[in-house]
Amino acid sequence: MTPFGTLSDGRPVHRFDLRGGGPLTASVLDWGACLMDVRLDGVAHALTLGTGELEAYQGPLASAGGLIGPVVNRISGAAAELDGETHRFEARDEGGGPPRTLHSGSAGTHRKLWRVQDHGPAHVALVHDMPAGEGGFPGDRRATARYEVEGNALTLIVETVTDAPTWINFANHSYWNLDGSASVEGHILAVPADRFLPASEEGLVTGEVQPVEGTPLDFRGGRPLKAGPPHLDHNLCLGDRRGPLALAATLTGLSGLLMEVETTEPGLQVYDGWKLSDVGFEDHQGRPLAPRRAVALEAQMWPDAPNRPGFPSIRVDPGETCRQVTRWTFHRPA
Repeated sequence: MTPFGTLSDGRPVHRFDLRGGGPLTASVLDWGACLMDVRLDGVAHALTLGTGELEAYQGPLASAGGLIGPVVNRISGAAAELDGETHRFEARDEGGGPPRTLHSGSAGTHRKLWRVQDHGPAHVALVHDMPAGEGGFPGDRRATARYEVEGNALTLIVETVTDAPTWINFANHSYWNLDGSASVEGHILAVPADRFLPASEEGLVTGEVQPVEGTPLDFRGGRPLKAGPPHLDHNLCLGDRRGPLALAATLTGLSGLLMEVETTEPGLQVYDGWKLSDVGFEDHQGRPLAPRRAVALEAQMWPDAPNRPGFPSIRVDPGETCRQVTRWTFHRPA
């Protein structure tokens, strides 16, 4: 546990460097349960987008590596109904367009200081309590996030409980560039999803579910990431419900370094970082941000589920534990 800075209210933030007896090292912050750095022995650069500046994670880089909840992604109309009661959330008005909530607004857990439950050389477990009504979401909720490194794999387990019916959909929002290069273009992305969710210019899903066949979102055979348009910020449908840990994606850099992503979740939001821009902070490679510097692969339930009865439900009731697992495994070229 290493000091990483101090918040404006005086609370200290810490970094946890994890190694599980193999070539992989991961660094996690208790601010936002953020995965701020991933390294592989023999590779000179970081594999994920991050910075050494706490101020960046409190501001323009809040989502970079952060664990976003209670509901990641967008909620249309900035409202949803649960058991006959309408709950209203913080509306995002940046850029105009219809009202929507993004990443739970100021209630987003990537903007909160989590407390440390337990930590060791290869793991850290963090806890965050979300009071009823915060950001408009019902239920007193408790989330526990455990990061663990074993060999060349990093696993994240998020478990959430509530005392009243609510919605839960957490996702890690790390950005990946396996080459440490100025652009993620040319990386090969493969995703075994045969459907996707069409979305508006504001990123709001339309409610339709369409086949990827014949579209730029068909990554089943693997295809290189390229500069848009079309820009990538879409949910690819891996299934219709949460299930056992299964392959969600592979990402291969020009160097041949490969990352496998496995998850229990039925959706993968692919965002190619086209909106990234220089915000005055340098990343681990000493470079300012730029569009398509890295790609986010966010394993999650389908977005806007509270307003889409046909989508996999993200409702959680008292007595239930919502358990979401994502694993990243790294392979160097032979």
